[in-house]
Amino acid sequence: MRVRASAQAVWEAVTDWPAQGEWMPATRVRAVDGDGQGVGGRIEAFTGYGRIGFLDSMVVTEWRPPTWCAVRHIGKFVRGTGGFAIEEVERGEARASDEVRLTWHEDFELPAGVLGAVGWRLVRPVVRFGLRRSFTRLGRSVERVTHP
Repeated sequence: MRVRASAQAVWEAVTDWPAQGEWMPATRVRAVDGDGQGVGGRIEAFTGYGRIGFLDSMVVTEWRPPTWCAVRHIGKFVRGTGGFAIEEVERGEARASDEVRLTWHEDFELPAGVLGAVGWRLVRPVVRFGLRRSFTRLGRSVERVTHP
């Protein structure tokens, strides 16, 4: 997705772990140790309502502000890798420092073998829709702050 803001502004918004709950519905994120930033930083995201949901424990494996962050999901339910890239959008010969492309990626290792794979195929469209809405909300929020 494209965001009309600097890479630094988008980076600060997306790596503000506790604030992720403001743009990602039904999710609360917290740093497990310190601020959870930098290689080795640990964060946890609880997705659900009330006590019904799941905990996604992660460790930061790559940290290159303001362009790249990668995590390893190490929880019981969610395992695999994920992260995001922030790239300046090029316009002809010049770069537009006030517009970036934010790309989020996840590569899950699903539990429960075939049953988990079938379940994922069923819920994947809903998850994609929710993530798309969440990132649109994030982008609009950053744009409101940087371009009032």
